Formats: sequence, structure tokens, C-alpha cells
Amino acid sequence: MSTRGTLVISLDFELIWGIFDHVSLDQKQHYFDNTLAVIPEILEQFSLRNVAATWATVGMLLNENWEEWEHNKPEILPTYSNTKLNPYLYGETHRKSGFDRFFFAPQLVKLITQTKGQELASHTYSHYYCLESGQTLQQFEADCKKAQEMGQKFDCKLTSLVFPRNQYNTAYLETCSNNGITTVRSNPSSWYWNVDGKETLPKKIFRTLDAYLPLGDKSYAIPSVSGHDVLAQPASRFLRPQGGNDFLNNLRLKRITDEIIAAAKSCQVYHLWWHPHNFGNDPKGSLQALKTILDTFIHCKESYGMESKTMQQLSQKQ
Repeated sequence: MSTRGTLVISLDFELIWGIFDHVSLDQKQHYFDNTLAVIPEILEQFSLRNVAATWATVGMLLNENWEEWEHNKPEILPTYSNTKLNPYLYGETHRKSGFDRFFFAPQLVKLITQTKGQELASHTYSHYYCLESGQTLQQFEADCKKAQEMGQKFDCKLTSLVFPRNQYNTAYLETCSNNGITTVRSNPSSWYWNVDGKETLPKKIFRTLDAYLPLGDKSYAIPSVSGHDVLAQPASRFLRPQGGNDFLNNLRLKRITDEIIAAAKSCQVYHLWWHPHNFGNDPKGSLQALKTILDTFIHCKESYGMESKTMQQLSQKQ
């Protein structure tokens, strides 16, 4: 066990590439514009409080434009049985949509890399789904290679990875290791976070209740290497988006701050994650909640010696 508690924050930075099968782009313009505007503010809050964070970024966002996107297609593309998940087909049909800013964000990526304490990590190149039928390990490897190649554009070697949609696949860890990845975010151990099995109503209900009610400890001792020299770091808590109910918002926030304090007191790891676009509906309220969370960390740092680490930094403590 660590001699100090540790706060790990990871963000799944994906914009439209992460949810295009769920939303209509033309109806989400305000939402994604809010997201683009709030990311520098998130970085500023991290910087002001000297808080580290891992930005697991979809590699496609690192392209400058559609011409570069076309040039950077991997040698082998995913062959999902569900073609609605195919980002290459989606990209081809939306090249003239006029919403390029939701597909490419190299300047924001540059800002992340230039902000102290921030780690640029992989969310795969194409928001790759490792548990979907039709895709293969060889296709995943081609995706991994392209993600590393894109990271080199920003003088970054990507050593941390977050599996899109939390489709954590232990069979793919060796390929991760062979392509420079030393640590990945894994899912909480609770049964209702198991993505291998069928999605059920009880799972959805318990995941929702878990955000507001104490359904078990969420912090843990520093994890050990899980195999293939890749460290699996379980997520503790997903920072749910702000809703319209202040009581539930405050209950959710208290749940998180109480968990951070508990992790600090017990010298354990607490891993909080979200997507930047989760701040898109209510940027002001979301930023205020983030400030409360970060101020709780500062209190724990001053009172209990809690540390702030990126995923990469935590893995180096092994």
C-alpha cells in the first residue's frame, strides 16, 4: 500500500468520435462548442491547483483536416459487424458537414501537452471497440501503431491507454505492451460495471444508484502488474454530468468528495474520470463542481499528504 493517498484523474477526450452512433451532429452544435470552450478552463483549474491529469485522446483528433485524416488511415481498418460503429464510414459521410472543429482539435491537444502536469494518453486512434464482434486483434494493433505515430507529432510517447466505452479486453494487453503502453484503466470490480456480459436493467439501475448512495468502497491499494507488463488501474468513479436537480447534483458531489477524503485517510488510490463533453450541457455548473472536487483534494493534500498523479506516474511507482 502507498504511504500516501493518491488522486488520479483521467479524461476521455473524443468529441464526436466517441458518440456519433448515439447523437445527431447538427443537433449537438451548442453542446460541442461548449465543450471546446470549457477544455481550456478545465486545464486552467488543474494548473492553478497543481493537479495532474491524464487526457486519453482519440488519435483522430490530432489530425489537422480531412486530407490528413485520409492520409493517416491505418493499413488495416476495423470490420465491426455493426457498421454504425465504423468511424471511417461516418467520417466519409460527414466531410462536408461544416463541423470540422468537432472532428479535429490539434490546438487543444497542443494546449494539453503544454500545461504542467498533464499527460497525453491514448484512447486508441479511432475510438476502437475491443469487445465488438467483427473486429480482430490485427486491426487493433494497426490502430495502436497509428495512435503512437500521431503522438509523435506532439513529441509524446503514449504510455497510458483507456479502452473506449470501457471495453477492457485482457486478451489485447500484450498488443498494448508491444506498442508502448505500460498502463491501462480498467473497470470497477462491481458486477454492475461488468461490460463483458449483457447490458441489463439492474446494471443500469445500480450504476445510477452508485453515483448517489454509498454502495461500497471505491478507493484501493496501488494495483499490481496484471500481466504482459501492463498495469491495470481500476476506475473508482465516473463524474456524471450536471443534471437539472440541485439536490441530486449536491448528493453526487458529496459522494465524490467523501470518497476522496476516505482515500486520503486510508492512503489509497482514488481514480476519477469523465469526458470533457460531459461539461457541454452546463459548463458553469460543471466547472463549479470541479472546483469543489479539486479544493477537496487540496484539503487532503494539506491535511493528509495526498498526492496527485497521472496514470503514467502511478504506474512508475510499482
